[in-house]
Amino acid sequence: MARRSSSRKITSSKVAKKASAALRDGRSGKRTRSIAGSALAQAKSKRK
Repeated sequence: MARRSSSRKITSSKVAKKASAALRDGRSGKRTRSIAGSALAQAKSKRK
């Protein structure tokens, strides 16, 4: 049985801010919104 690597990918805060801005911008395309959402899903949450 092959072992899965447990490397977790975390989006940097700089990229998360840009992704958030892209989602808020009404002119963003479908692909851009999809990628931005993916990046935010991998970002650390500031909430406790």
